[in-house]
Amino acid sequence: QVQFVESGGGSVQPGGSLRLSCAASGSLFTILRMGWYRQFPGKERELVATITRDGFRNYADSVKGRFTISRDNVKKTVWLQMNDLTPEDTAVYYCNGYRLSTNYWGQGTQVTVSS
Repeated sequence: QVQFVESGGGSVQPGGSLRLSCAASGSLFTILRMGWYRQFPGKERELVATITRDGFRNYADSVKGRFTISRDNVKKTVWLQMNDLTPEDTAVYYCNGYRLSTNYWGQGTQVTVSS
């Protein structure tokens, strides 16, 4: 099994930056594809970025060039560096681990971008 603890959310002005962290416990982390998803009020959760255990990255078009996902398999941590934030990035962000059709989720962290 695996559990995630997210941190780093908060409020920031447009154009600002935040770095989300997701610390994992358990032995599965190194074999999981890790990712970040976000959910807008009244909407389905949507993919932001994923990273395989070997470091292959995938991004939603809306965040390409602004967000960077990274991971450290020794520290069992995945990060999402978010730059040039806009109000449209305001959402609850969830850490995700995926393997063999099973999703593992963190509790979510709120990101608010507002002037």
